[in-house]
Amino acid sequence: MTKALSRGLVVIAGLLAGQTAADPDPRPADMAVSKTDPRLTRVKQFFQDRDCPAQVYAADFITAADQHDLDWRLLPSLSFIESGGGKVAYNNNMFGWDNCKLKFRSTREGIYRIASKLGKSRMYRKKNVDQVLKLYNPRREYTKAVKAVMNQLGPAELAPAVGF
Repeated sequence: MTKALSRGLVVIAGLLAGQTAADPDPRPADMAVSKTDPRLTRVKQFFQDRDCPAQVYAADFITAADQHDLDWRLLPSLSFIESGGGKVAYNNNMFGWDNCKLKFRSTREGIYRIASKLGKSRMYRKKNVDQVLKLYNPRREYTKAVKAVMNQLGPAELAPAVGF
């Protein structure tokens, strides 16, 4: 019985070790953003002009939005309103998700997890930006603030660059 218990613990330890070795910074390799993509330039410049730590995640905001069929401006705008673009982010949570109680292993993980929730969860999927924002935070001023940042970033239909 002791041997069986020991073997079981070894198997569980091995499984847990495999989980911790997983990449905490998901980056879909098949959805890389071109360095000449005008959306990337706008997001980087917006955060650089405001000295925000989020500038280093500009490509992740775009990639995560593309991966989950979100408006490319939504994630950076939410991060700016919620945490000043990462200036006051807690638990690697730039989006204020769950009143910042939800912890992410990295900021990048937070970007992809929140994008997934906004794009795939029953609560948010198949909703337009106004509907998403009303669910995210029902205060009318909140929607206005996020949309003002979105408008500063540029038009929704700003085409990504073709070719890499």
